[in-house]
Amino acid sequence: MIHTKQYHSEEMTVADRRLLIEGPVEPENLAAMRFDEGLKAFRIPEEQHRALVEIAGLPEGRIIVAREDDLVLGYVTFLHPDPLERWSQARLDDLLELGAIEVSPKVRSGGVGKAMLRVAFMDDAMEDYIVISTEYYWHWDLKGTGLDVWQYRKVMEKVMGSAGLSWMATDDPEICSHPANCLMARIGRRVKPESIAAFDAMRFQNRFLY
Repeated sequence: MIHTKQYHSEEMTVADRRLLIEGPVEPENLAAMRFDEGLKAFRIPEEQHRALVEIAGLPEGRIIVAREDDLVLGYVTFLHPDPLERWSQARLDDLLELGAIEVSPKVRSGGVGKAMLRVAFMDDAMEDYIVISTEYYWHWDLKGTGLDVWQYRKVMEKVMGSAGLSWMATDDPEICSHPANCLMARIGRRVKPESIAAFDAMRFQNRFLY
């Protein structure tokens, strides 16, 4: 499968900041940007910045950012699932994982997450992919937002749902380890039936166990 990427962008104002929502961003352009200190949900900003530059350089990797001038205040990542995860077992070239979405507290609650997803799915090539998102409560900024796990999950469902991702059942042990965790997915309109069947087989692997 040839991974094509078409750049899109839009502008918005949040908390008196004029943001450019754009992507997929080329690795060299991303490397020249600065990361806001509030982007620390997964690792310290400098390390996350380097990790995103690497993802942007992958054939299938897609990084969408929200930035004020050269300061990144939000990002979304898309790439193939980690080889150690269940979702990579079928080796589907047309399956992408929405691996991370993060917005700085400086512009949070302004619709930035939804805007980044909107720009991501402006690319018609996304209709060739199954896009999944595995939501784990231990990645959520409960302290910073003041939300409990169920309130935060509702927020995530709304954000992901704005891009067409919907809840899907699975018996994956990590997801089943807490009732707030969930699998969400969007199946593009041109995804092959055999890929959908392989994805369904990955979702349920213990159906005959009692």
